[in-house]
Amino acid sequence: MGDLSGKVALVTGGSRGIGAEIARTLARHGAAVGLTYHSAEDQAHGVEKEIQADGGRALAIQADNADPEAVRAAVQATVALFGGLDILVNNAGVFPSGPLDEVTLKDVDRTLAIHVRAVFAAAQTAARHMTDGGRIINIGSCLIERLPGPGMTLYALSKSALTGLTKGLARDLGPRGITAVVVDPGPTDTDMNPAEGPTADFLRQFIALGHYGQARDVAGMVAYLAGPGGRHVSGSSILVDGGFAA
Repeated sequence: MGDLSGKVALVTGGSRGIGAEIARTLARHGAAVGLTYHSAEDQAHGVEKEIQADGGRALAIQADNADPEAVRAAVQATVALFGGLDILVNNAGVFPSGPLDEVTLKDVDRTLAIHVRAVFAAAQTAARHMTDGGRIINIGSCLIERLPGPGMTLYALSKSALTGLTKGLARDLGPRGITAVVVDPGPTDTDMNPAEGPTADFLRQFIALGHYGQARDVAGMVAYLAGPGGRHVSGSSILVDGGFAA
């Protein structure tokens, strides 16, 4: 995956699940890591302390992704402490689901604010500090490629928007040597979507490999893209879904 020593990363939604594993993995490869959390303060500081105990540098930052100014402030706090920013991982998210008739415009506005507006605000602010070789990695979802059932229209809408946003970032920032990529996880064993949860058997039948992924599978792809191996990958969507969308 390559050495990230001397690099600085910010992972939004880094207190648990995939985000926490991304933060740990980037730190293990040498990056200093800022990680945001909304309400899981104890978990976020746990990840921070774990990284520090392993000899790394980390900063847990409270930031609600629904508030673009909080997201921008998290970027600035990371830059202020660590002296720059090389890698931005937009991971923070929610999972709205339910019958279409019950989705409100308030639900739409909040979901798009968290999944799209916050990503734009973070990328725009981060790009002002990045130099040649910067990386913007957005965490999407395999559900943009295959919806196995009803009730996920709003989620699929919001994650699909990341594809266009990422392609635009790739074009706008490419001349500066900054890449932009979407990583689309499939069903992944986390506390939000446990491999033995109530919907697990239904989802598992669509996975070509027959089993849920682990957070480390997604984190490994992010670390690869953040390192030297990702230098010529931009504007792309990469599935890490065990063949869910095959």
